[in-house]
Amino acid sequence: MERVIGFGGIFFKADNPKALSQWYKKHLGVPIDETYGGYTFDWKNDSLRPKKGYTIWSPFKSDTDYLNPSDKEFMFNFIVADLPKLLQVLKEEGINQVGEMEDTEFGRFAWIMDPEGNKIELWEPADQ
Repeated sequence: MERVIGFGGIFFKADNPKALSQWYKKHLGVPIDETYGGYTFDWKNDSLRPKKGYTIWSPFKSDTDYLNPSDKEFMFNFIVADLPKLLQVLKEEGINQVGEMEDTEFGRFAWIMDPEGNKIELWEPADQ
């Protein structure tokens, strides 16, 4: 019997869901579906899916500081194509980076915060 076979989505509360969705559309390019205010990343859509990467599910210890400076109990991770270029655009748009970009065996990582204090990890996967 098959049980869990993938990661289905991220669902979270927001003080102003419509405004927050528009922030993600403007600054991160998430193509928001105006009908329900979210977006379905279809991994079968060759024009809109990442060319590399994977989805990670990982619990952290309750006292981790990895999610700081957010006081939320979750963090979003978005796969991006060109992290340095995106960081420059975000800087021009007034979005502050949290900490320094890190280059690891898994790829490049950088972090920003959305207007409601949710930490966002931007990830450019390493070539496999």
